[in-house]
Amino acid sequence: MTKNWTINSWRNLPIRQQPTYENSEKLKKVETKLANFPPLVSFDEIEKLKSELAEVANGNAFLLQGGDCAESFTEFSHDNLKSFFRTVMQMTIALMYGLQKPIVKVGRIAGQYAKPRSENNETIGGVTLPSYRGDIINGIEFEENARISDPDRLVESYFYSAASLNYLRSLALGGYGNLEKVNKWNEEFAHSLNSKKNTEEVIGKINEVLNFMKACGLDSKSLPQLTTASFFTSHEALLLNYEQAFSRKDNDSKKIYDLSAHMLWIGDRTRHPDEAHVEFMRGIANPIAFKVGPSISKDELLRLLEILNPKNEAGRITLISRMGKNKVDEFLPPLVEAVKREGRSVIWSCDPMHGNTIKSSNGYKTRKFDDILSEIKSFFQIHRAEGTYAGGVHFEMTGQDVTECLGGNQKITEINLRDRYHTHCDPRLNSSQSVELAFMIAQNLTK
Repeated sequence: MTKNWTINSWRNLPIRQQPTYENSEKLKKVETKLANFPPLVSFDEIEKLKSELAEVANGNAFLLQGGDCAESFTEFSHDNLKSFFRTVMQMTIALMYGLQKPIVKVGRIAGQYAKPRSENNETIGGVTLPSYRGDIINGIEFEENARISDPDRLVESYFYSAASLNYLRSLALGGYGNLEKVNKWNEEFAHSLNSKKNTEEVIGKINEVLNFMKACGLDSKSLPQLTTASFFTSHEALLLNYEQAFSRKDNDSKKIYDLSAHMLWIGDRTRHPDEAHVEFMRGIANPIAFKVGPSISKDELLRLLEILNPKNEAGRITLISRMGKNKVDEFLPPLVEAVKREGRSVIWSCDPMHGNTIKSSNGYKTRKFDDILSEIKSFFQIHRAEGTYAGGVHFEMTGQDVTECLGGNQKITEINLRDRYHTHCDPRLNSSQSVELAFMIAQNLTK
């Protein structure tokens, strides 16, 4: 690890999960072009998120992070963004009721266009081509021209991200997610449930509060606390040349921020302490996260915390546990205990998606709703036993009515997977499954 951090010191270290660009001169021109574009987020917004995450780290709030596995250009639309935001708000109300705490909402959106891959190439019918690495790099079509890494896609991703963020801000600040409206959405959702007693109880109690406010002469539609929402963006910082282009210095604080998103994370495949991704992330002032899978040791985890958060700043680090339901009880407790013993300020968040991916009998990559719920329950139980705070959840989800994950109230089966399997990478919870899961978590927390 280099001692003196600079905005490009990561370029001197080994790096994984990177595309190979045939035209290096074109890539440099694109990087320069991006560096002259307006940033996507502001210094103040990032600091606001960090302060909210500090409340999570101190046990006074809860983190809800979710969105697409990999955003795609083809699914970009006003309707999809609106349905995603609506789903997040419905989940927020359920979780807020269960915890009786504020919910910090962070989307995997407006920048989540790159994906790490297990293999550099894939072979179909005897033809081998480079793997699809996300729309920011190449195309999903299994064609030679589509799979070429194209620098122009970096610019295209920027404009898709900017448009997404602009619309999400308008929804968050324009009253679309006001409490009364969201509770009515949840009422409609409850009618579709086979077992809806507990869900209707939550909704009914929220309505009681709203009716009491009306009796007091308070209009919930005019109170900013009930009509506007803080909403932040995040993505995996995989392409460091893209991230560097949006790294800017705040003249007041003298800190360097990556203004491509409010929060960034390091994946399970790229969190090596002596390599480029950790080097870049240690120097930026954003809240950051990294994935914690079964392969990480206590020593490596503590070393990463020392590198990435040497001042032990609350709200700086989120640890995203992704163990799988069959491994979480064995691998997570020693890590939680080690972090607690060392007095490290972190947010523990549960990603119950990546460790529970399976292949269906008809060839679809999928996940079972019950497996996802099982890992979440184990996550909370482990933290109760260790006397630590389970501070968040991290989902791959969409606001669309897709059929990519099995089970849930809709009882999606393997036969149903082919109906609306739209993901460009990993399977996502659909809107109904996401809201259902949030209510189940809320009921578990209430107990």
